[in-house]
Amino acid sequence: MKFLHTVFAAVLAGAAALPATAAEAPTVEAVLGAVVALHTEIPAGARTAETLGPERDGHGVVIDADGLVLTIGYLILEAESVTVSAADGAPVPARILAYDHATGFGLLRAEQKLGVQPMALAKSAAAEDGDLVIVAGAGGPGSAIQARIVSRRGFTGYWEYMLDEAIFTMPPHPVFGGAALIDAGGRLLGIGSLFVNDAAGPGEFSPGNMFVPIDLLKPILADLIADGRSAAPPRPWLGMITHEAPGGLFVARASHDGPAQLAGILPGSLVLALQGKPIRSQEDFYRRLWAAGAPGVTVRLTLIDPTGEPGEIDVVTGDRYDWLGLGGKD
Repeated sequence: MKFLHTVFAAVLAGAAALPATAAEAPTVEAVLGAVVALHTEIPAGARTAETLGPERDGHGVVIDADGLVLTIGYLILEAESVTVSAADGAPVPARILAYDHATGFGLLRAEQKLGVQPMALAKSAAAEDGDLVIVAGAGGPGSAIQARIVSRRGFTGYWEYMLDEAIFTMPPHPVFGGAALIDAGGRLLGIGSLFVNDAAGPGEFSPGNMFVPIDLLKPILADLIADGRSAAPPRPWLGMITHEAPGGLFVARASHDGPAQLAGILPGSLVLALQGKPIRSQEDFYRRLWAAGAPGVTVRLTLIDPTGEPGEIDVVTGDRYDWLGLGGKD
């Protein structure tokens, strides 16, 4: 752990490099320099413009010598213009390569040299609760904080998203989107996704951040670069924003022109069962939905509508990529 504490001391002191005793390790300057600022502009009519904004700012991490930048996917969804900026550089145009909904990762390629050393990838499976880490945004030591991994557990998101294991840290970084989670060797452990109030565990008030583990990138990286998509088959998608509620899932919103809205499911409905089987949790619902078949499969939802009327609705599932205009895989 000596290197880790040395890095934190250097960061907190604003030093540019590690002492000579750590000469074989990457310098603080080099490690943090791989984190770049990201700015995207999204067309006003884009499906995600209303919920995620027409302009989005965050971070990305350079992970190869040719300007490959890894970020969190929601920053680049439907973007028509993307720029990345190194610590002391002007904004450089970047080209979107890929978006992967299953993990949440997004990939870009800078169209000009960034002049930074790429960050090596860690083995995120080796990270443990209690490990000290750096959470870094673009801008060098002034945008980095010392943090600690406080839990590793599954995460379920209300936008039909789930990770079997995410990394949670405290204290929270204020600008978390695309931020780098960095281990003791100056390697990338994960990419910042969210602010959460329960980083230490469900039901425990503990403000922190959720990171997508870097190990999830490794099996799909070649496919993302080559095809813009993972080789995994797409999951059936409903287009429902839901929250767990007593007896089922409360529908907060249905995506415009998404499968749920087209089937007549209204916000304020309570979904009680999928294919006749009661819903135990959001995780249970997603796992059974995704196991139902490919996009296009019809599923039956038992629900109570906003007026209190019970009923059943058949929904023809869709492909989220098609709805976003990202097209199918070749």
